[in-house]
Amino acid sequence: MQSTDPLASLLNIMHSLRDPETGCPWDKKQTFASVVPHTIEEVYELADAIELNDFSDLKGELGDLLFQVVFYAQIAKEQGLFEFSDILETLNEKLIRRHPHVFAQTAFTDEQAVHANWEKEKQKERLKKSTSMNQQESVLDNIPLALPALNRAYKIQKRCANVGFDWAELEPVVAKIHEEIDEVLVEVKRTDLTDEQRKIRIEDELGDLLFANVNLVRHLSADPETVLRQANKKFEKRFRLVEQTVIKQGKQMQDCSLEELEAIWVEVKKLD
Repeated sequence: MQSTDPLASLLNIMHSLRDPETGCPWDKKQTFASVVPHTIEEVYELADAIELNDFSDLKGELGDLLFQVVFYAQIAKEQGLFEFSDILETLNEKLIRRHPHVFAQTAFTDEQAVHANWEKEKQKERLKKSTSMNQQESVLDNIPLALPALNRAYKIQKRCANVGFDWAELEPVVAKIHEEIDEVLVEVKRTDLTDEQRKIRIEDELGDLLFANVNLVRHLSADPETVLRQANKKFEKRFRLVEQTVIKQGKQMQDCSLEELEAIWVEVKKLD
């Protein structure tokens, strides 16, 4: 008999999907590793729903993401590792410990002090984890390799900044970008390398340039992934208007010169 508690029902459904005898063939064969790509996809679908202000769809996407957590919990339970309730207990303990200004008598003067305490607690967690794994602790511990590269660069830079490895002024941040551009152009103009060697060196310098740009975004208190998503959205909107304008003129994009398309682009930008 299915429980009237929605969470209990969900856990029971997940158990049934993984039942060795009567479960779903696809769900039964999944592992921790095989579920990961689906989890990442669900996170992006959730982000899309929020960006589109589609709150009806958001409810469903949040459910899909919760299902991923339940899926991992069921696999862990089958392997005797932990259960869903253990996830909740760990989360509750962590949230209470990281917010002593809410759940204890600790008082912080401002948001900066709250953030400093948050980082202090996270550092303790990193130390505990590295100690248990017999590893040397680093401020860069526990930054997921699977993060989008822009987000990971941002997190790496924030961690380094928290221990003082950062410029206090904006000027050297901008100067670094110009320096990296120059270094890219040096490699582009080289003629003493094979095509493969030149490609490797150019990509290496392009990576440094992107990293430096993320640093500028961070110094200006913005999030690189959000900024780039907005830029993508803006460019797509403008380009679609260019396409529509060309079609109204009775032409195809490939029939127009770059100068013609640029002129239309300039007019489209005025509509923003």
